[in-house]
Order: sequence, then C-alpha cells, then structure tokens
Amino acid sequence: MQEELEEKPKHQDKIAALDNLSLGISIVAAILIGFGIGYGLKQLTGYTWTLWLGIAWGIFAAGLNVYKAYKRAQKVYEGLENDPRYAHRAKYGDKSFDEDEN
Repeated sequence: MQEELEEKPKHQDKIAALDNLSLGISIVAAILIGFGIGYGLKQLTGYTWTLWLGIAWGIFAAGLNVYKAYKRAQKVYEGLENDPRYAHRAKYGDKSFDEDEN
C-alpha cells in the first residue's frame, strides 16, 4: 500500500523536460521582447541608443531567467548530499575512486 503512494507521477519526466524547454523559450522571448521595446523607443524618440537599451534589458531578463532556473535546480538536488548512494563521493570526492583503481 505504501509503495503505491511513493510512486512517481506517470508524466513527471515529461513535465521536467517541458520545464527545461520553457527555459530556452523564455531566454529567446526575453531578448525578443527587449528588442521590441528598444525598437519601439527608437521609433518614438529617434535615438539609436534606446534600441541598445532595450536589447540590454532583454539580455538582463534572460540572465535572470537562467539564474532563477539554476536556483530551482539547486533546491531540487540539495537533498542528494544526504542520500546514502552519493555519500562516498560527497565525503571523499572523485580522487578516492581514482586511487582505488591504481
């Protein structure tokens, strides 16, 4: 009975893949929206630097999206350090595996 409750949802892998895909789409969308704002400001004001300002805003927004995704992924994998399957590597690092082979 308890095994049934601990099973992963059926489509969890697909949801994770879509979440990663949405990061790529959000990066492109942020830069395009920044370009659109900059182009609109250039048309309104006639100053070319406003186009570059919009592109800079878009790049900043894309970087912010990447940072948020990194923090979300870090939170997901945070519990792995206490997982017994990974305890040896967390304690000794990769060098102890190399020394065992020699």
